[in-house]
Amino acid sequence: YPLPALKPILQRTLGIPLFQEQMIAFAMVAADFTATEADQLRRSMASWRKKGHMQQLQQRLETNLLKNGFQRDYIQRIQRQLEGFGEYGFPESHAASFALLVYVTAWLKCHHPAVFCCALLNSQPMGFYSPAQLLQDARQHGVEILPVDVNHSDWQHRLAAGSAAKNNQKAAIRLGLRLVKGLTKDAGQQLQQQRPLAGYSSIADCVQRARLTQQQRQALASANAFGQLASDRYQARWQVAEPLQDDLLAPLQQQPTSENESWLPAPSETDNLTEDYHSLGLSLGRHPLEIMRLQGTLGDSVTALGLKHCAHGDEVYVAGLVTCRQRPGTSAGVTFVTLEDETGNINVIVWLATAQRQLKTLVQSRILQVYGKVEKDPDSGVIHLIAYRLLDLSRALPLPMNSRDYH
Repeated sequence: YPLPALKPILQRTLGIPLFQEQMIAFAMVAADFTATEADQLRRSMASWRKKGHMQQLQQRLETNLLKNGFQRDYIQRIQRQLEGFGEYGFPESHAASFALLVYVTAWLKCHHPAVFCCALLNSQPMGFYSPAQLLQDARQHGVEILPVDVNHSDWQHRLAAGSAAKNNQKAAIRLGLRLVKGLTKDAGQQLQQQRPLAGYSSIADCVQRARLTQQQRQALASANAFGQLASDRYQARWQVAEPLQDDLLAPLQQQPTSENESWLPAPSETDNLTEDYHSLGLSLGRHPLEIMRLQGTLGDSVTALGLKHCAHGDEVYVAGLVTCRQRPGTSAGVTFVTLEDETGNINVIVWLATAQRQLKTLVQSRILQVYGKVEKDPDSGVIHLIAYRLLDLSRALPLPMNSRDYH
């Protein structure tokens, strides 16, 4: 503390001004600012770097600090802190309440992951992460996710009894009807209200009781939301189709049950995956990247988990769904890309030259393969991949999904 009078102001934060109240007190004690001048300084800090802003206040601060015995290097350091404060500083009350929210949120996510995820899902659209990403993270933390089902789902997502073998918390998340694209809230609530205690006995029973329109029936069938009322979504789609198609199937439906089971081919795993993303925006089946990896589409791409076993400086291939692209204004043209595979997330850094050379691939890919160099921070364990080459794999598995892009 170059001035004894500053110790009571800065001692709590180890000599570094962190809060707006400290900045006001610092300017008044160390540089003889009036209360009005100190408040002007606080309000002008966000514009510190802009030419022509607060020159008089800046000059007065420097002159008075020199007059009061402060060294020039200390003054320059304080000014740099003020510049940073203008972008990241809070009033102390704001900082304290934000810290409490962060702690409570982290505690909930750690100890009650199903409750935490369910609440976030019911608050969509919001925040940085899509429902698919939230559910992917929850499943990786042991939360069981139950599919949308007309006999079990409410309009909102809710907690349900989970399988103890799969879920140590004994609480699962039952996905809500709100997830079904093309289904209105009124229709979803009608399904919930008209549902018998024992559940709908058939698709026809469900359609009749809830008075579903053709569009609503098709939306539920496409989302495979009729559950055990049909063997698969293709069978459900035929059952809710127009009467003409029922007439076409009438001879087949009169056959014995053992033969009736195969009168329509069941969808493949890839068919189900594509339909899930079209109708729900996510899938509870195997991750798309796991399927592509087994098909050999990804070559020798390393997984997010596998990157932990790579050495700093290794050059590898990775691949994943593009979930987020960010290009902050202060990043000197750097684009940060988040890829998701079946084991987790991969942080990719794309320098400006690479982005300019492969701009179309960078901004349009939904599934992206990247060749680059592994960078590991030995202290934090954070892993990044510096991109050298980008390859668009979206055509290999055409999923109707978009990343969340921020500029």
